[in-house]
Amino acid sequence: QVRLVESGGGLVQAGGSLRLSCAASGFIFSINGLGWYRQAPGKQRELVASVTSTGNTNYADAVKGRFTIARDNINNTVYLQMNSLKHEDTDIYYCNAYPAYEYWGQGTLVTVSE
Repeated sequence: QVRLVESGGGLVQAGGSLRLSCAASGFIFSINGLGWYRQAPGKQRELVASVTSTGNTNYADAVKGRFTIARDNINNTVYLQMNSLKHEDTDIYYCNAYPAYEYWGQGTLVTVSE
């Protein structure tokens, strides 16, 4: 059974940083692509960053140069380092495989004050 537990969200001022973590289990972590996604109320979930099984990364234009995704295949954890945060980064952030499985965790709320 796929299990995804996100953490690290919180309230931060614009220009600040946060590091999100996601502990994953229930699938073969090391061979899957992984992604961080975000969703605002009433909007579709969008892919923010992804990393392949070989470590290649890709980012949405809105976060390029500010966010960094990293994976730890030993501890089945994926991270999202978020720097230079903007108010428009306020969202609930989720991790999943990439492409995503049907199951989603609770997510972690990131609130960036102006």
